[in-house]
Amino acid sequence: MSYIHQLTEWPRFRWDADTLAAPLAAVRHHQGRLIGRMEGLGFPLREEAVLRSMTEEVLKSSEIEGEQLDRDQVRSSIARRLGLEIGALAPVDRNVEGVVEMMVDATQNYLAPLTAERLFGWQAALFPTGRSGMARIAVGAWRRDAAGPMQVVSGTMGHERVHFEAPAADRLAEEMDGFLAWFDGDHGLDPVIAAAVAHLWFVTIHPFDDGNGRIARAIADMALARSERTPQRFYSMSSQIRAERKAYYDVLERTQRGDLDITGWIAWFLACLDRAFAGADQILASVLRKARFWELHARDGLSERQRLVAERLLNGFEGKLTSSKYATLAKCSQDTAARDIDELARKGVLARDPAGGRSTGYTLIADAADAIEAVARWVSAHADKPVRAASQAPTAQAPIEEAREARRERLRAIAQALRVLAHRAPEALAYGEFEAQLSALHSDGLFPDPRLVAAVAMTLEHRL
Repeated sequence: MSYIHQLTEWPRFRWDADTLAAPLAAVRHHQGRLIGRMEGLGFPLREEAVLRSMTEEVLKSSEIEGEQLDRDQVRSSIARRLGLEIGALAPVDRNVEGVVEMMVDATQNYLAPLTAERLFGWQAALFPTGRSGMARIAVGAWRRDAAGPMQVVSGTMGHERVHFEAPAADRLAEEMDGFLAWFDGDHGLDPVIAAAVAHLWFVTIHPFDDGNGRIARAIADMALARSERTPQRFYSMSSQIRAERKAYYDVLERTQRGDLDITGWIAWFLACLDRAFAGADQILASVLRKARFWELHARDGLSERQRLVAERLLNGFEGKLTSSKYATLAKCSQDTAARDIDELARKGVLARDPAGGRSTGYTLIADAADAIEAVARWVSAHADKPVRAASQAPTAQAPIEEAREARRERLRAIAQALRVLAHRAPEALAYGEFEAQLSALHSDGLFPDPRLVAAVAMTLEHRL
């Protein structure tokens, strides 16, 4: 099996410019619109958007390689390096610091030349102990292939499949000299096309014992920063690649086993980047959601513990919040956690999981959508509970079970109607629509938790 780096014309890549013209134009248009929207935000919101985007980039680039990093550590490390104020900073492991250091250097110093020494520093930062797992590897130097050729392999022992074999170690110095000269040279390419080519070219050379994928993505991010002429990152390409990991590896393998026509790879890269821009809408929405939350609760007198936990929930807390987790996050006793949670529920900051149980969960109410969704969950949980209401008394024509089932169906329909309301834009919501569903619930003898109803009224009043 031959690979593109074995072809006599390597690395003279070619592609069909006509085929790529339309997708490239679309990507550039969407890229410009995204940058314009983000730069139109106030400075604090723009900082938060950058912090969220870079946190996702670091986390997802590592996830692609099967490594799970701690979100709080990544966020703290990035904030410290960018000089952003986010309150108390979490202690950070050395391996997290290394990944962040590489990503920050690639994007914040995007105009600086890409040199062998700079790449050696990046790779050494990724492996501060000089080991990848249990194995000792060459760090801060090109690989030496002491244990045989560099191969990308999958499968169990005895059933391995070789997906790719990289150039021999004795070619690396010359290969990397050529790549680095091209990357910083006057190649005349659109910078987004250059990002796609650079990603493929570097990962095909595979110059290090480990870390090649993450470094290839950092190089692509560096090229994209050059295309945007700004160090501020408002989207995460690695997040999109992580979501499409199988397609990513498939298109890489096809391209590396093909000829030097890389039209297919560039087309996939452009499409993936375009979808990453669309994903930035979620980052923007979460930033605005956070800003609205603090605006709403600015005068609620939340304690330092309560603010810390709310901030953690707003930054992407995984799983449900329980009193035990609250105590861990706030570094307080279970009794204190329980009192804090009760107070937050009274203030409409937290909604209690209607399922209850020994490990009762709580959900943050940051906007009207959260509040209405919490009411919908409450309705769904109580739809099967019996009720005494004259209007619902069974008759000879409607046996008891039929009447109960009819009521359950009505309540499920109301819960669904509430969820539809929750997905509407805040400016398109009117309290009267929620009130109509509330009246329907009352007619069926169901009266939602008044704290949730009050939270809906409060968030809609502030248009959150």
